Amino acid sequence: MSETKATTTPQTLTPDICVIGAGSGGLSVAAAAAMFGVSVVLVERDRMGGDCLNVGCVPSKALIAAGARAQAIREAGRFGVGAGEPQVSYAQVHDHVQRVIGAIAPNDSVERFGALGVTVINGEARFASRSTVVVGEQVIKARRFVIATGSRPSAPPIPGLSDVPYLTNESVFELTKLPARLLVLGGGPIGVELAQAMARLGSAVTIVEAQTLLSRDDPEAAAIVRRRLLREGVTLKEKATVLRAETIKGGVRLVLAGSAEGAEDALDGTHLLVAAGRKPNIEALDLDLAGVSSDARGVIVDKGLRTANRRIYAIGDCASGQAGALQFTHVANYHAGLVLRSALFRLPVKVSTNAIPRVTYCHPELASVGLSEDEARKAAGEIRVLRWPYAENDRAQAERETEGFVKVVTTKKGRILGVTIVGAQAGDMIVPWCMAVQKGFGVKDMAGLVFPYPTFSEVSKRAAVSFYAPLAAKPGIRKLIGFLRRFG
Repeated sequence: MSETKATTTPQTLTPDICVIGAGSGGLSVAAAAAMFGVSVVLVERDRMGGDCLNVGCVPSKALIAAGARAQAIREAGRFGVGAGEPQVSYAQVHDHVQRVIGAIAPNDSVERFGALGVTVINGEARFASRSTVVVGEQVIKARRFVIATGSRPSAPPIPGLSDVPYLTNESVFELTKLPARLLVLGGGPIGVELAQAMARLGSAVTIVEAQTLLSRDDPEAAAIVRRRLLREGVTLKEKATVLRAETIKGGVRLVLAGSAEGAEDALDGTHLLVAAGRKPNIEALDLDLAGVSSDARGVIVDKGLRTANRRIYAIGDCASGQAGALQFTHVANYHAGLVLRSALFRLPVKVSTNAIPRVTYCHPELASVGLSEDEARKAAGEIRVLRWPYAENDRAQAERETEGFVKVVTTKKGRILGVTIVGAQAGDMIVPWCMAVQKGFGVKDMAGLVFPYPTFSEVSKRAAVSFYAPLAAKPGIRKLIGFLRRFG
């Protein structure tokens, strides 16, 4: 007599909040909601920590740090320290990157979130209705849903590219051998950061960019980064048209349009890194069954991060529409805070992007917040542009980090509209300017601060103080000083 095993259907879960995606934004929502005693289900189809921990911010900064150490050895002679070409073991660099990921991973682990009271489910989530998500056989009916599925690399429509082996940020950190000749397709922040790091570690690197290097950044600042890359041996192909990609013996080839009519130029490399765009991870969600609209950039949300279905929010890289399009980890975390205020406390929220910083972690770093000079001229008409060079800073001279400047764009009366910093520690130096833009401060507020000496941050103060330099030459001011001198 055969024995039949009974099968059981998982009990339907009914949390207050179901978060889809365990990247930075999703984890922030889940952790904070659980700390308030709210029931949370977190669904992740791949690895906890998402792109940022596993294949994005964390490994890239670890690789950049390794490259910086190699470059410091090359340049140590400027300080009277014996140096030379560094001996790089790329296998050990790979191990360093993986150890950094491993050190941070417990903060994003299933165990930690389970201890917080979050129910973590591994699997592919899809909507079955406006109020239901299924993961395999598990059914989840939540009061609110938060889509935080992030994005992934996308490849441009170049003939032959899909047929050649290429790297993305999802695979480049798996390499245990340094690419001998690396072609980087894309001269945006990701391409520039990884290109410089690889070059410093000993790879012969060529960046191929359809526009200009760091085209979304201030041209003056981008020019300083360009000069540094060229000085470090990176080859730049800007305003390049890639006709096709081919597999060759020992590597890959990019065929570019030549300068003459009908001419072609070939670039050969052992490896190709594609860093030319990203697309949202939303295809498997069955958003139409949830009454949620989307476009090529992601889930369409309003300024409060709500979708067309008011029970559902979308945050981070996968959000599009009025509040989307800024793909940074710190933006995802910002979105998470707004959603918590809305979902838990019923407070009205609205995404504001005017004070969100943007940083490229090359050397020198490039950071900005608020309006660029061109944007400010269009928006405010008459403006003031203040600059101060790193070369006029004592700490920069001591550190031999004199490349760069602080540029401050203000209204005629001195209200701060935007700031660009290119130079050492620019990503840290931009922080007080973020507050200045957000709060509508004037240059007098920055000029009045006491900065510690000697620090790079004094460059910011000198830029702010320069707003008042024209006053010193005004006859009326000089007459006033002369008049007051009569009284002792």
